[in-house]
Order: sequence, then C-alpha cells, then structure tokens
Amino acid sequence: MRDVRASAPVSAPPVARPPGRELAVGWALMVLIAALAWVLTVAQSRDMAMEPGTMGLALPLFLVLWVVMMAAMMLPSVAPVALTWVRAIGRTTSGTARALRTGAFVGGYLLAWTAFGLLAYGLLAAAGDLVDADPGAARWIGAGVYLLAGAQQFGPLKTVCLRHCRSPLAQLARYARFHPWAKDLRVGAHHGLYCVGCCWGLMLVLVPLGVMNIAAMAGLAAVIFLEKLWRGGPWLSRAVGALFLVLAVLAPFQDWPLPGLDMGDPSMGDMAGGR
Repeated sequence: MRDVRASAPVSAPPVARPPGRELAVGWALMVLIAALAWVLTVAQSRDMAMEPGTMGLALPLFLVLWVVMMAAMMLPSVAPVALTWVRAIGRTTSGTARALRTGAFVGGYLLAWTAFGLLAYGLLAAAGDLVDADPGAARWIGAGVYLLAGAQQFGPLKTVCLRHCRSPLAQLARYARFHPWAKDLRVGAHHGLYCVGCCWGLMLVLVPLGVMNIAAMAGLAAVIFLEKLWRGGPWLSRAVGALFLVLAVLAPFQDWPLPGLDMGDPSMGDMAGGR
C-alpha cells in the first residue's frame, strides 16, 4: 500500500518574526517624539510668564501649544497601547504603510486631547477674566479646581477609564471589527477619549498650577505614566486625589498652591492674614 503521508508535500511551519526589534524601534520613536515635544515646550515656557488665563494666546496658537504639551506628557504612557496596535496591524502591513497607520493612530489620540484643549481654553479664559475683575477670586477658583480634580480621582469615570488604559487588549480586539475607513485614526481617537476620561482632572489642575509650569507638567506626566503602567497605579490615583483635596482646603489661605494664578495683588495678601 502506498504511504500517502510519505508522498504528501511537507511545508515548514510559519515562523513568527521576533517582535523585540520592532518594539524597541517603536519605543524609541515614541520617546523621541515625546522628548522633542518636551524641548519645544520648555523653550516656549521661557518666553511666557505664568499668569491667569490664556497667557494672551489666541485659540489656534493655544491649541498648537496644547497639542505639543499633550504629546510630551501623554505619549510615554500611551506607547504600550500604540505598539500593541502596531503589532496587530503588522500582520497585514509593512514598511511605509505601517508607519502611516501608526501615525494615524497617534493623530487620532492627539485629536481627542485637542478637543479637550478647547474646553481648557474656555476654562482658562473664564478664570483669567474672574481674576482680573476680582483678584481675591483666585483663591476660590484654585480651591474649586482642586476639589473637582480630587473628586474625579475617586469617581467611577476615573475607575472605568483607568481600567481601560491599564488593560486595553479587549478594546483592541473590538477595534479589529471597525470599518476600514480611517480605521486607525478612529481607533486612536477612541482610545484617546478613554484617556481624557481618565486624566481630565489631572489636566485641570494646570489652571491653578500654571499651564506653562514645567515642574508641574513633569510631575503630572509621571503620575499619568505610573497610574497606567505601574501595578500600584490605582492606589497612586487615590493618593493623588487625597492630595488634591488637601490643596483644596489650603488654597483659600495659602499662596503656594496657586502659582498659576496672580497672587501679587495686595488685597489677596490681606485675605491670607495681612502677610
């Protein structure tokens, strides 16, 4: 009897390409983009004083600066999700197409934060107008912002969005069923909206801390990175929320929690006990 198994062609099993090199290149690219964004942000901050409001910037210029800031602060923490998506699309694309699709993902992510930048601009403009009309209002604006940011750290929206950002694989599987049109842009924007839901309170404290306060930006970027990637991230989130609530109590009586609001008016010093 003829041995069918012996005569059948034997094909070598597919060999999966090791992802290590691709991941290393992807991480390096994300870190490089974030580093360049930090350089631009620091350079811009040297020419701008911290003051209430929009620092005299028109909306288009503010949004450009805001997107650069978000790239500096957010890209390190979103890199694992972006690279996971790159590995997924890498099975069907390569070379230039993969780079373009990755760029579309990052662009969609930053688009979500650009939309939040519109809200941030309105809040900063309103805060600036209130402080100009009544310098003493700065303390209560700061207290209210810290209170809202602290409450957000303990709220259900933070919990849901942080869970998504810490374990996005289920969502990435869902994204695979998205319609092909502008798929990567929409995937990045969808993930970006979760990130906004997770981090909007942290961004909000830039109103009292100062939008161009580089030290505050670096601290918040570290918190965001650890919240999403560190095993103790949820506990850190609550600890930061507790800190914001303490600052909300101190803000009406102390100057130092409000470097981004003009505290130079003598009447404000009188409120703190005539210092």
